[in-house]
Amino acid sequence: MKIIIGKNTKQPEGYSAFTLLPFPDKRLLDIPKLILLKATEAERLIGKLDGITHTLPDVDFFLSMFVAKDAAASAQIEGTQATIVDAIEKDAGLASKTTDADDIIFYIKALNYGLNRLKDFPFSLRLIREIHEQLMTDARATHFSAPGEFRKSQNWIGGTTPSNASFVPPAVQDMHSALADLEFFLHADTATIPVIQAALVHAQFETIHPFLDGNGRTGRLLITMLLCHRQLLERPVLFLSSYFRKHRKIYYQRLMDYHDGQIDKWLDFFLDGVINTANEAIAISKKITQLREEDMAKIQALGKREANSSVIVIRKLFSQPIVSSRSIMEWTGFSRMGAQKLIERFVKLGILSNRDQQTTYDRTYSYKNYLNIFID
Repeated sequence: MKIIIGKNTKQPEGYSAFTLLPFPDKRLLDIPKLILLKATEAERLIGKLDGITHTLPDVDFFLSMFVAKDAAASAQIEGTQATIVDAIEKDAGLASKTTDADDIIFYIKALNYGLNRLKDFPFSLRLIREIHEQLMTDARATHFSAPGEFRKSQNWIGGTTPSNASFVPPAVQDMHSALADLEFFLHADTATIPVIQAALVHAQFETIHPFLDGNGRTGRLLITMLLCHRQLLERPVLFLSSYFRKHRKIYYQRLMDYHDGQIDKWLDFFLDGVINTANEAIAISKKITQLREEDMAKIQALGKREANSSVIVIRKLFSQPIVSSRSIMEWTGFSRMGAQKLIERFVKLGILSNRDQQTTYDRTYSYKNYLNIFID
């Protein structure tokens, strides 16, 4: 069923902008049976994933990698060339080959800020602006992004002007009323089930496009934050950016379908993403557990003194899997010689791999088997 959510309205400047109708239309919440069955399966898998993460020892160490994986994928959707490896290097204070790893670092910072803020602050337009400020301040931007401020001028998607754009979001005066509707829906915890609410919030936010830049990244952050806010997830381990990146053309097309009132197409795509991503995250969690058990067994076979310091290091590697001797010195208090000996021990055990064979000073090493679990 087609549900008209807005219409193109001629503006005084001569171009047309998309004016949204009051949101949500009651029919949006009358979910077709097949979509509802898929949503139920999606929420079942999210619950299974959330349960599995509770069994992971040192789960907070692993969380940073789940977040970094999503941050890299979300930035890549917007054209960033940096990878999860570049971001880990940058965060660890190691030399990175790219200058746009900051896009990923700022995304991680914005998500962590938002989740902490939600502990004692309502999900609101103010919070969305604060997240955008964290995301965009000092970040690489395609144009002046006004961090933390809703736009005061017209923006557009595709083309060189609003007149030849593929989509022109609401004019400024219409944008504010659309945002007020969105904020009200964010508070409507009983309006629909969490995964459907997250799908509608993301699509509606992208349609409003309230910032001059960073709308895609902000909108994707809202998905995970809302699932945590609705307590479907206790920890942020479900992220859809990798799925959206793999199916980028379909992702953009389904958002266009949403503008055109083909809501079911968008919901179907979104729920497929949740199911696919939840299954992938469950598999990742199992691989982490297996790898940790194998490598901890290798360490426990060492002498007591070596094992104690090695356990400290391997736990840290789960959140920072690229290191130098300087990293080990900071974690253990060892001298450079002592740190290098520990690294060599880890290389012999097959835990660390030398990343730069040609370098003789302050080489970097990776926990390759662990890192590969998150690279797709």
